[in-house]
Amino acid sequence: MRTYESIFIVHPEVVGDDQTAIIDKYKTILTDQGAEVLKLDNWGVRTLAYPVKKQTKGCYVLVIFDAEPTVIAEFERRMRIDEKVIKFQTVVMEGGYEAPVVEEAPAEETEASTPETGAEDTPVETTEADAEKTSEA
Repeated sequence: MRTYESIFIVHPEVVGDDQTAIIDKYKTILTDQGAEVLKLDNWGVRTLAYPVKKQTKGCYVLVIFDAEPTVIAEFERRMRIDEKVIKFQTVVMEGGYEAPVVEEAPAEETEASTPETGAEDTPVETTEADAEKTSEA
């Protein structure tokens, strides 16, 4: 299976439950054909770079999924038919998709565990990379 990224733009007048229904509809189309949805992200209504089907705004939706190449034909065919989808594009992600790693916040240290004396006197080492970053800013 390959990893695909698809962005589609929903008509701006479709809001609320109707918008959620359209997003769920396309997610269901993918899963019914054996695709695995890795990420589904609704970016909300944004201004388009140029008018599309006489619209200057649209609701952007990003879908990243693993699927066979035959799934794409049916997925895009359904989007072409739907009048509520004003534009779409699907591309293959060559390197695959890696979900961002969420680092856990370190436990807060108690006052008893941190030494209070001499903490300000400790010299801080700077590397060449840090020095370059500060000089560029």
